[in-house]
Amino acid sequence: MNPMNTSSGEASWADRALASLWERVSVTADEVGPRFPLYADPDSGAWKTTARGSWTGGFWAGLLWLRALSSGDPAHRAVAADCTQRLRCWVGQDTATRGLILWYGTALAAGPGGDEAADELRQEAARGCLAAYDPQLGLVPWGDAFGGPRLLARADGVPGLVPLLARATDRGRAAAYSHLTRHLELCLSEDPPRPAWQARTHSAWTAYPEPAPGWSRTAAWLLLAVADGLHWLGDGDGGLRKAAGHLAALRLAPDARLIPPAQEARPHGPVDTSAAAIEAVAAWKLAALARATGDEQEGDRLTARAHLILRRLTEVHLSSTGALQDGCYDVERGLATRHELVWGDFFLAWGLALITGLTEPFTM
Repeated sequence: MNPMNTSSGEASWADRALASLWERVSVTADEVGPRFPLYADPDSGAWKTTARGSWTGGFWAGLLWLRALSSGDPAHRAVAADCTQRLRCWVGQDTATRGLILWYGTALAAGPGGDEAADELRQEAARGCLAAYDPQLGLVPWGDAFGGPRLLARADGVPGLVPLLARATDRGRAAAYSHLTRHLELCLSEDPPRPAWQARTHSAWTAYPEPAPGWSRTAAWLLLAVADGLHWLGDGDGGLRKAAGHLAALRLAPDARLIPPAQEARPHGPVDTSAAAIEAVAAWKLAALARATGDEQEGDRLTARAHLILRRLTEVHLSSTGALQDGCYDVERGLATRHELVWGDFFLAWGLALITGLTEPFTM
């Protein structure tokens, strides 16, 4: 099965779901104005918003760029470009989530023939993140922009930052590889993977309690980052492919739940549709990589898994108004445990865009 050549039946359900999502994006844009959506109440649909976007602002900009790509409407493009520029305040902030914010907020817009201001912003962001790279730790620290210890390694500090750094300079590529492999070394040293570690010295790390092992998005974020690492950096010693295989066995195996629980220790508790959507995109990327090496069977398997996840999300969890519900922001704190999450909408939209051929796996 060629991932960019779906059957008419597959395209039709994905097209319908995308149309519903674009309607929701337009309603959201009218509702939030110059603010950024974070999560929405499952009953009223009303959004909790932030002034600067927090760590999720790039996903809202990315959604707006996807809508503009789909519609071809210059007005939609202008809205997306304006939103992207409102992310500029994050360039100098001390946080590894600048990868999430400034890669996904600029990737569709930047490049030849694209939005020049977005391209400049991405390059500025890459320089800022590279300046924050600590060669003794071997990574860009989590940072203190959101409070708490600065010298953390967290799984959600890897995706986005890998391609952002890798596209900067040769030094950026080296920093991206080190950042990715150090996180994999730490997170995959326990079973289930532990998403957060704290540096005690430049060579000693200790487990950090939040998020706890079993967090729904640990494997999802790492899968996404490994796929990008394999594409942008290569894999000279085979370590990234080994990590990808381990993570895929955890979450992309045929017997794995399509929609993971928000916390593995609570299998009957809230689920996390946003983690599933991330995993679907990661599976699509890994499928493309498998085909590039001639492994059509593995490519087909991973594509089929991505389709199953996306079909389940659209048939069971997508509301009549185009909102991806049943995402879980923070199960431990009881925060937004069955809500629409802006990054869940983004990754669902991106997954559907891959099915319909609107985008390709490594455009973002």
